Amino acid sequence: MQIKLIAVGKTDDSSLKELISTYSKRLSHYCNFSFEIIPDLKKTKNMDESTQKGKEGELILKQVNPSDILVLLDEKGKSFTSEEFSEEIQKKLNTGMKQLIFVIGGPYGFSPEVYQRANQKIALSKMTFSHQMVRLFFTEQLYRAFTILKNEPYHHR
Repeated sequence: MQIKLIAVGKTDDSSLKELISTYSKRLSHYCNFSFEIIPDLKKTKNMDESTQKGKEGELILKQVNPSDILVLLDEKGKSFTSEEFSEEIQKKLNTGMKQLIFVIGGPYGFSPEVYQRANQKIALSKMTFSHQMVRLFFTEQLYRAFTILKNEPYHHR
């Protein structure tokens, strides 16, 4: 199964980029992982929240096929422990679907169309994190999930 992480907007911080790259490389030992960036929209100063979410939503949905499993990283989503998340990943791997897509939205979240298309919403925490930090946290948690599934010593129970 191909696992893709889509994020709206680029990461400016070089240390975050480096850490995300480190975990992305580690993930390549377990799955076919890719990290895709949807560029920031231009001229958003005169754009209302709804319009911005709509335009970002169109760009997100262009990258999703009808057969893909689409999971939104959303503060109102279901929370998991690392072990529970690894079980959730295993369930999705067992479905035989070709592509599992996780999405980190823009600053205002997702459009109604993206919510409508989503198969699931998950939350990393009840706390709010910057979208750039979420990329690192999620990539690390995905890596952790695979090490748990393989009974490797990275995660301490």
